Amino acid sequence: MGVKDFFVKQMLKQKMKGVPEAQQKMMFELVEKNPDFFKKVGDEVEKRKKSGMDEMAATMQVMREHQAEFQKIMMR
Repeated sequence: MGVKDFFVKQMLKQKMKGVPEAQQKMMFELVEKNPDFFKKVGDEVEKRKKSGMDEMAATMQVMREHQAEFQKIMMR
């Protein structure tokens, strides 16, 4: 695990407080296998937050737009 991976995991742990450990592990694995997808989603969320949108609303909107792609990733 590189330094970048370590920091990504730490950030995800902070964002996922209260989420069961099994689900956290699953998300870590998804991010590790599909970093480009999650970077794209994160960038889009940040762009919407900067335009004044609430973080939760921005996340939900972006995930709805990428729902089909996310479902494909979950099925792999």
